[in-house]
Amino acid sequence: MASTDLKSAAIMDQMKAHLATDAGKAITKKIGLVYQINIAPKKLGFNEETYVVDLKKGEVTKGPYEGGKPDATFSFTDEDFFKVATGKMNPQMAFMRGAIKVKGSLSAAQKFTPDIFPKPSKM
Repeated sequence: MASTDLKSAAIMDQMKAHLATDAGKAITKKIGLVYQINIAPKKLGFNEETYVVDLKKGEVTKGPYEGGKPDATFSFTDEDFFKVATGKMNPQMAFMRGAIKVKGSLSAAQKFTPDIFPKPSKM
C-alpha cells in the first residue's frame, strides 16, 4: 500500500493492522459502515489517493469502493486527514471549517471519529 509520499498512507497501514486486533474487531462490529476516503497531497480534488475503510469486513484497501456505494465519502488534504486521524483536529470542527468534504449519509459520517483510528505510536 505504501508507494506514496502522503503521511496518511502510514496511518492507513496502521489502520489495516489495527482492524485485525480485538479492539479493531469491536469497532467493526460497533460501526458496520463503509467509508471511502480521498486524500489529496495539497488541494482537494487534485491527485487524490483513494482508500476504503470497510468497517463491515474490517479491512482497509487502496482504490475506490467496488461494492456499490460507500455509506459516506470524505475528501481531505493529507495534512488535515493526519490531524483528524491523530486526534489533533476534531472531525466536526474540520467539517465546519471546510477542511473535510462529505458525500453520502451524514449519520454515517458522524460515526467517523478519531476513535476508529489506532492510537498513534510515535510518528
